[in-house]
Amino acid sequence: MQEIIEQIVDYLKGIWLKRRFIIISTWLICPFAWVFISQLDNVYESDARIYADTQSILGPLLKGLTVETNPEVQIRLMIKTLLSRPNLERITRMTDLDVQANTPAAYEELIENLKTTIDIKKTGGRNENIFTITYQHKDPEMAKNVVNSALTVFIENTLGENRSDSNTAQKFLGTQIKDYENRLLSDEARLTDFKQKYSGVLPDQYGGFYQKLNIVKEQLKITELNLLEQQTQLKSAKAQLSSSPSSNENAQNNIMNSNSIQTTYDDRISELEATLDSLQLRYTEMHPDVKEVNRRLEHLNNQRSKEIDEYLNATNSGDSNKLSTSQNPVIQQLQIQVNQLENLVASTNVRAIDYRQQVKELESKIHILPEIEAELTSLNRGYEITKSKYEELLNRQETAQLAQQADESTNPIQFRVIDPPRASTEPVGPKRILFLIGSTIFAFGVGVGLSLLFSQINPVVTSSSQVSKLTGIPVFGIVSATDNLGLQRWHKRKTLIFIISNSVLLILLTFFILYAIAPNAILAPFRGIL
Repeated sequence: MQEIIEQIVDYLKGIWLKRRFIIISTWLICPFAWVFISQLDNVYESDARIYADTQSILGPLLKGLTVETNPEVQIRLMIKTLLSRPNLERITRMTDLDVQANTPAAYEELIENLKTTIDIKKTGGRNENIFTITYQHKDPEMAKNVVNSALTVFIENTLGENRSDSNTAQKFLGTQIKDYENRLLSDEARLTDFKQKYSGVLPDQYGGFYQKLNIVKEQLKITELNLLEQQTQLKSAKAQLSSSPSSNENAQNNIMNSNSIQTTYDDRISELEATLDSLQLRYTEMHPDVKEVNRRLEHLNNQRSKEIDEYLNATNSGDSNKLSTSQNPVIQQLQIQVNQLENLVASTNVRAIDYRQQVKELESKIHILPEIEAELTSLNRGYEITKSKYEELLNRQETAQLAQQADESTNPIQFRVIDPPRASTEPVGPKRILFLIGSTIFAFGVGVGLSLLFSQINPVVTSSSQVSKLTGIPVFGIVSATDNLGLQRWHKRKTLIFIISNSVLLILLTFFILYAIAPNAILAPFRGIL
């Protein structure tokens, strides 16, 4: 530690011996630096404070009806975009700063200068939207105009952003609605064409292909079972009819001629004749009811004549059993039942044949119908998706229109200028005193550095320990120089010059500091002399 201290002391002694470099550097740097600093243009600052009120009364009323935006986020975004190039170019045009730029390079420098010197920041509390816009310029009026222009651009951009967003949203929604409307019409046309093309094989109220096939098979199964039951009943009725005893001896044969033959149509003919008599009392022969009754009477009479002919033929052939059987009421009832069962079996058989044909047709299309149903499902799904999106876009458009009307009625953000921009009368810069002191310290430091450098290049021994260290020979004593050599006077003279030089520089520094503080008061005596 002692060696370090001794080495530092040796360095300081070397600097002191070479102190003339301090004088040279301070006199070469300080006067020029002080004059340059004193001639720097004054910089004036203008600022404005603005309050953004985001508490709109329509917000709670329109909650859930319109698109909700966050004014806080919107303001932060506008602060970040205020210093964008389009906004800065607009500010230069509003303040005529662009006229001062004669070249593209000068204009670019102007834009960069505005970007770095215009300052906007939030100065209120966390929940207070108070913002301050600050700008510095050598012309106080220009500083005021720039702040005022920046304030105008900030307010207009923030208020116009909602309208711009609403218009953009309306245009986008209109384009999308038109697109989805065309797609919906196209889907409807394709679906209609498809249904018309496959109208006979598409799923109906009975469901899809497999469900329809199962239903038809089930109906066929039921019909075949009914047919089997009816055939069994018919077989049983025929067996009863064939096993019935004849009653020739008990039969009453009242047939004398064709008019005395009793047939199965006599009662019905009598009823229709009575009905015809009643109708003819009220209507003419051309009445539809009269015509219908006459037609039915004619048909029954034909049937009766046919039955009489069969009877007469049976009589001529000697078929007495059949004659007697046809006259037996029990046998007649069985015959009627057999006839009914035969008709029922025939109709059921027709229905079964139809169901078999349907099953055959469906099974022949088992590889086609599922593809048709899948394509129909795909068309319906695409149509439903397009329709739902179309209806959703219509709802969004209504919401956007309501939001736009709300924005046009009242602004969600209200701006209040707390402190408007003013032209400053006192400059805020440059910091001349700080620069003067800094330049003086810099010049003195350069002198100390040069003194240390030359003391190492051309060293001078200043202590016995330094001699012992350099030569390696121990020093046992020190002999002081006599006054006759003049070394003491020479050192005193150098010290006096150093003190006088620094004193003069200090006086000059004091003068420049006073000039920086009150230039008019310092220059007033000189103006009187001149």
